Amino acid sequence: MNAIETQALVKEYAVKGSEPVRALRGVSMAVKSGEIYALLGPNGAGKTTLISILTTLLTPTHGQARVAGFDVVTETAAVRRQLGVTFQEIVIDGDLTGRQVLDFHGRLYGLDGRTRAGRIQALAELVELQDVLDRKTTTYSGGMKRRLELARGLLPAPKVLFLDEPTQGLDPQNRASIWRHICRLRAEQGLTLLLTTHYMEEAAALADRVGIIDHGQLLVEGAPSALIEAMGADVITLTGSGEVAAVLRCLEGAPGVSHCTHHQGEGNVRFQIGVDNGERRLAEVIGAVLTTEFRIQEVSVHRPTLADVFLAYTGEQLRDD
Repeated sequence: MNAIETQALVKEYAVKGSEPVRALRGVSMAVKSGEIYALLGPNGAGKTTLISILTTLLTPTHGQARVAGFDVVTETAAVRRQLGVTFQEIVIDGDLTGRQVLDFHGRLYGLDGRTRAGRIQALAELVELQDVLDRKTTTYSGGMKRRLELARGLLPAPKVLFLDEPTQGLDPQNRASIWRHICRLRAEQGLTLLLTTHYMEEAAALADRVGIIDHGQLLVEGAPSALIEAMGADVITLTGSGEVAAVLRCLEGAPGVSHCTHHQGEGNVRFQIGVDNGERRLAEVIGAVLTTEFRIQEVSVHRPTLADVFLAYTGEQLRDD
């Protein structure tokens, strides 16, 4: 069974005096029950719009979406009973204790006192906050607040959990702690998790599958290892200036070259060239490119990572708002 499904999902925003802005352009995807799925993309790519639709905060213009088997438009209340959400911005009242934050959230979901108390204790132990649960949250560190938000999202016992940048701004130790809790959730409770992140290594370590979205379109999805493998054994990166088409022609079908992508920068062009062996093919690739009179400024060879996959499809570093 799929925990999340979308079909040709479109979201348009009306703009006075001009054509509507399309935040989503026909997104179709499926997340299996019990799967960890990481949604990657630059800011403004459509991630927040997609999650807002899946969590019933926005209504799609066209297309369909279902969460835990329920339609997000016609069965909104049923969808909300099945999901938990943690948002990118930490929203916690500093005058409340951790226990009070969780208790008030449980009341909003109609949980009785005994159920609230039991779940609060269990979740506090899960995220390792049991010793500070009765302290005011204004005294919590950033990592503790993130873990409290994770516990709050889990309090209604959701089937699907949406995590929007769950480790943003945390140091490596606290990020590792959050990762450990996320993996425990899936292993022990069979939760389905859809997360967004700006950390490529986070997605590679946590996700069963990743999807890369940009300009409102889902560009590619698959297991991180499979996407990385498709880049080639090594990636040669060339930066310089000259005729792009000529470089592409000389590398097309060249021995050992599996793919070649390029992206225009400020005054230069960056090529990512996947090869079967970087050391062996480097001289061949440079020699071929120089025959086109392309002026090479920088060269590097490295093992591919998920960041290379991201750049190959979007051509951009993850950008800030």
